[in-house]
Amino acid sequence: MCGIVGLHLRDRALYPRLGELLTGMLDQMCDRGPDSAGMAVYGDPVWSPPGATTVSLLDCPMSAAELAEKLTEAVGMPVSAVDLTPTVLLHAALTAAELVAAVRNTAPGARVIGFGADLAVLKGVGDPSTLARGFGLPAAQGWQGVAHTRMATESAVTAEGSHPFSVGEGQCLVHNGSFSNHMSIRHELRRRGVEFDSDNDTEVGARFVAEQLAQGMDLEKALLLLNEEFDGFYTLLVSTADSFAVVRDAVACKPAVIAETDRWVAMASEYRALAELPGVEQARIFEPEPEEVYVWRRS
Repeated sequence: MCGIVGLHLRDRALYPRLGELLTGMLDQMCDRGPDSAGMAVYGDPVWSPPGATTVSLLDCPMSAAELAEKLTEAVGMPVSAVDLTPTVLLHAALTAAELVAAVRNTAPGARVIGFGADLAVLKGVGDPSTLARGFGLPAAQGWQGVAHTRMATESAVTAEGSHPFSVGEGQCLVHNGSFSNHMSIRHELRRRGVEFDSDNDTEVGARFVAEQLAQGMDLEKALLLLNEEFDGFYTLLVSTADSFAVVRDAVACKPAVIAETDRWVAMASEYRALAELPGVEQARIFEPEPEEVYVWRRS
């Protein structure tokens, strides 16, 4: 079944409340996905410090402190780490490609689950509300966040299989539903040199979108092309460092509701996740139309 929530803040006065508001939304979706959860936050000064690249990891084969020490030695500049077990966040004044490459050389068993200048991705198995509070999500700040509660249908219950899937710099995709032709698209992407980290169908969608964006396509066009190529029933929320987008399949049987005010844009699988947002009583509330791409950009 799965639950999706996302919040894009327009009013800077709300930035300190991003984590608090996102946690409240996530709490309402726990019964839709009790297996595992993941979240992505854009702009938190602790999780993604200004002036540094952040890389998010699972399956770290050593302690966070030891990995930071080894990476500092390997790259010749300071690398810091935040231990949010089972996720580890690494920070350094390197490009994303440089820090990811250093991680893979130093800790080849670790799994990169997110990377970018302003993005922190956190994942775990278990009750979503418990995970969010264990990570410290209620205290997080920033301008944008997405979260997902998972009821596994296509692959095993693991932290790696939880959403969001973040496979391009600063990009995240969360998904309610299933892609019925994901195997054929996976094979085609592999023929084009795309590598995969899991057997999850959602990763195929994320890799497809990331490939289009890497080739210079904008987010709206990438999601329109996804609608043409992918079969199945799905609602997607896709975020980048400056964009927040929602799209559904042609049948649109997977629930979604959007609320928009001058201060924020929010999306959730059900209205109850939006009901406590500030000023929701003045919001424009609507259900996204089938195959229409809705995009909001950071000003």
